[in-house]
Amino acid sequence: MDELTSNVIAIGFMAGLGLILASILVLANKRLFVYEDPRIDDVEGLLPAANCGACGSPGCRPFAEGLIDGTFEPSQCTVNAKESIQNIANYLGVDAGEANRRVARLACAGGKHVALIRASYEGLSSCRGAVLVSGGGKGCAWGCLGMGDCSVVCDFDAITINEHGLPIVDEEKCTACGDCVDVCPKDLFELHSIEHQLFVACKNLEKGDEPRTECDVVCTACERCVVDSPEGLITMKNNLPVINYDENSLASPVAVERCPAGAIVWLDNKSGYRTGKASKKIIRKESLPIG
Repeated sequence: MDELTSNVIAIGFMAGLGLILASILVLANKRLFVYEDPRIDDVEGLLPAANCGACGSPGCRPFAEGLIDGTFEPSQCTVNAKESIQNIANYLGVDAGEANRRVARLACAGGKHVALIRASYEGLSSCRGAVLVSGGGKGCAWGCLGMGDCSVVCDFDAITINEHGLPIVDEEKCTACGDCVDVCPKDLFELHSIEHQLFVACKNLEKGDEPRTECDVVCTACERCVVDSPEGLITMKNNLPVINYDENSLASPVAVERCPAGAIVWLDNKSGYRTGKASKKIIRKESLPIG
C-alpha cells in the first residue's frame, strides 16, 4: 500500500469517526435537552443580584425560577425596590403579594457602660475566638462581646458597633439574610418581622437579682411583664420571658412599663427601643472598669 493510499484511508477514517461522534452528540442533545423558560433571564435581571437568601431561596436565579413556576411571590424579595417588585408582577401577570418584611435584632442591651468586663481579653479580635477563652471575659455569660463578627459578615453594611460595644442594626439596610444569626457564638441575633414591636433584649437564664451585679439591664425573671400582659402573650421559659408572636395583635407597651431593668422593650418606629417607666435610667456614658 503506497503512502497516498494510506493517507486517504486515514483521512476517510477520521472523517467517518467525526461523523459518528457528531451524530451521537446530536442524538444526545435531543435526548438530554432541558427546556429553560426564557423568562427566567428577564426576571433575574429585575432582581437586585444580592443572592442574600432572605427570600428563602439560595440565590436570585433560583428565586426567579420559583417566580416562574409560582413557588414564590415577587414581594418575597424584601431587598428589591417596590417598583421592581411591581415590574416583575406585571411582567408575569401575577399579584405582587404582601411579604412580611423581616430584620435582624440583637437580644442584648449590655454595653460596656452597663455590663462588667471581668477579664481583659487579648488575642484575635473575634467573638468566636474570644468565647473560646473563658467566654470572652464578660461578667454576663450570655452577653454580647461586641467584637463585631456580625458586622464583618454583613454584606449590606447594616450592622455597626456603637461606642458602647454593641451591634446596631440599620433596619433600612437589613435584608434578613441571617448571616449575623449564624456567626454569633452567643446566639444573640434573631430574625423578626418589623411588626414585632415587643422584644426581649436579653438572654440571661439566671433568676434573681444576683445577675444585676454583672449588668444593669439584665432580665431577672421577675415575671412582671407576664402578669401585665394578656393571657398567652408572654410565658416564662428557662427564667426568660418568651413572646408568643402568634398573638402579636395583643402586644402593647404595657408589658414593658414595670420591667425594673428595661430588659423587655417596645420598638417605636420613630424613637427606637423604648423601656418602661420603672426601668433604671442609664446616665453613665463611659465604660465600666475591668475587673
